[in-house]
Amino acid sequence: MKLKCEDMVASLVIGVIFLVAGLGLRYWINRRKFYRRRPMGAEGFSSYESSVFIKLIEKVGKWVAYALIIFGLLSLWVYSREKKEIKTEQPIPTINHN
Repeated sequence: MKLKCEDMVASLVIGVIFLVAGLGLRYWINRRKFYRRRPMGAEGFSSYESSVFIKLIEKVGKWVAYALIIFGLLSLWVYSREKKEIKTEQPIPTINHN
């Protein structure tokens, strides 16, 4: 039983960490993109190469953020399922015939 409780806590901690990391990464990427825009709405880059490289890195970063968020949500779901399972487990009453 003790090992199961430790597994539950681990899935809760991992779920929260991955969810916060994924949301933070999405926020950071979107914030950078927002502040890179000029008043007319066009993004400003110093060169074509930096434009291609930065957009590629941001695209990969967004997919990593989505994966972190999904993994975090799945870990939290596993935690809630395990918690429900432990609550529904009740010891079987034994009848003592003395």
